[in-house]
Amino acid sequence: MGSRCLGFSTFLMMLTTLSSLGESPPVGGCNEKRMLAMLPRCGKTFAEKMKKVEVWKWCNLSEFIVYYESFTNCTEVETNVVGCYWPNPLAESFIASVHRQFFQNCSVDRQDWEDPPDEILIPLITVPVLLTIAMTGVVVWRSKHTEQVL
Repeated sequence: MGSRCLGFSTFLMMLTTLSSLGESPPVGGCNEKRMLAMLPRCGKTFAEKMKKVEVWKWCNLSEFIVYYESFTNCTEVETNVVGCYWPNPLAESFIASVHRQFFQNCSVDRQDWEDPPDEILIPLITVPVLLTIAMTGVVVWRSKHTEQVL
């Protein structure tokens, strides 16, 4: 009977949490202290799951996307349960601290794009423009001389 009650109370808590998603926080407002006490559970669960992923794969999102989604959902639920909006500055700060813990060595390979040299760029622009003008001229000429062809 005890485990049955525990299961039911967990179900009720989940139902309450799910019903509150997407709604405004309760009139009582955001309990920031409670939120800051609850969020570390999400971080701890994420850290335990990340132990399954080899460290050198931590920068490859496809290796742990399911764990990260669970972490994000956890922070959202815990934030909403205590009557706070999500995201909010405190939750974002917590998430950023988790990012620093796991992803500080990941760099974004960003490629800086430059225009090609003029010798390449000018033909790439002028050829389509000239072709468009030429094709327009052919269509106009052809429309004026349709009786002669038929």
